[in-house]
Amino acid sequence: MKRTFKMLALCLGAVLVLGLAACDQKPEQKPAAQSAQSAQPAAETKAAPAPAAGKTLKVGFVYVSPVGDAGYSYAHHQGYKAVAAMPGVEASYVESVPEGADSERVITNMARKDFDLIFSTSFGFMDPSLKVAKEYPNVRIMHCSGFKTAPNMSNYFGRMYQARYLTGMLAGLMTKKNVLGYVAAFPIPEVIRGINAFTLGARSVNPKAQVRVVWTKTWYDPALEKDAAVSLLDVGADVLAQHQDSPAPQEAAQQRGVYSIGYNSDMSSFAPKAILTSAVWNWAPFYVKTVEEVKNGAWKGGQAIWEGMDKGVVDIAPYSQLVPEEVKAKVEAKRAELKAGKDEIFVGPIKDQSGKERIAAGQKASDPDLLGMTWFVEGVVGTTE
Repeated sequence: MKRTFKMLALCLGAVLVLGLAACDQKPEQKPAAQSAQSAQPAAETKAAPAPAAGKTLKVGFVYVSPVGDAGYSYAHHQGYKAVAAMPGVEASYVESVPEGADSERVITNMARKDFDLIFSTSFGFMDPSLKVAKEYPNVRIMHCSGFKTAPNMSNYFGRMYQARYLTGMLAGLMTKKNVLGYVAAFPIPEVIRGINAFTLGARSVNPKAQVRVVWTKTWYDPALEKDAAVSLLDVGADVLAQHQDSPAPQEAAQQRGVYSIGYNSDMSSFAPKAILTSAVWNWAPFYVKTVEEVKNGAWKGGQAIWEGMDKGVVDIAPYSQLVPEEVKAKVEAKRAELKAGKDEIFVGPIKDQSGKERIAAGQKASDPDLLGMTWFVEGVVGTTE
């Protein structure tokens, strides 16, 4: 799905070529105009019947990466543990499932075994999930981060861009060189939106800050992620952020004696001398609530669910001792607003890299705009290809 792309002026060269060859399948790009609400005709939203009284509910989770990597699948797996502890629930999972045909096979296998509810947790699982949903109408599927639905399939995600904005503020306040590095997976709206929020946060407190982006085009490849981080350090980045599943960029930052910001879970144990905080997921309450809805017959397909910091799905990890109290206070003031439901991150005037106004003064970007975001804000150095 991905187009060819240029690397800042700091190309990963042969390293990127090897990484691309190793990637099982790139996730599908969502057109800019599409969103969870507008990507297709609305699906039926009638609640599914509750399982028979006394029936053990079978719940499956499908992960794109290992659950022990402290990354994306690890965060989902903490939610799985909460579900597995629920009475009357039998939960199981499959990890390290490549996007595409392999994921369809795994999801189909769960459907054939009469699973009541399946969580497919990666963007590239979207079309396989939809295909299985159509073939097995009695199975309920929840797909994470996509935009397609069916009468028995909903999608869900969290407003991670809110946590990204806070970590951007922190990076902007802690940098000495005004050069921030961002190791990014794929140029899809989810990742681009996060980079933009991070940049807006940084420049809200430090207008001179720039964010340099390197694409790895893989979700999980520790060696490639570390090489990408090193390339950013080589051009002067003194704070690193990431949209990757392993702590490899954090380890690279610590080895060079600079700051870093983790992602998915609290990664401080991997690089305690570098990490300032992490943008984190908290899926347990959402997963438990969803399973309860299935048990009670209240679950509905055809839904697009996008919850934020006010619902507790996303947040930032505790600050490290590296962060001064006055810096914490500034970030915490904005965090309090977001936890109260005041989301003013993508409010104009906002320009893109070329200086063109994309969001007018006083205008707030709509959810369809955010879900289809394919352009970088002013202050980002890199391309969306």
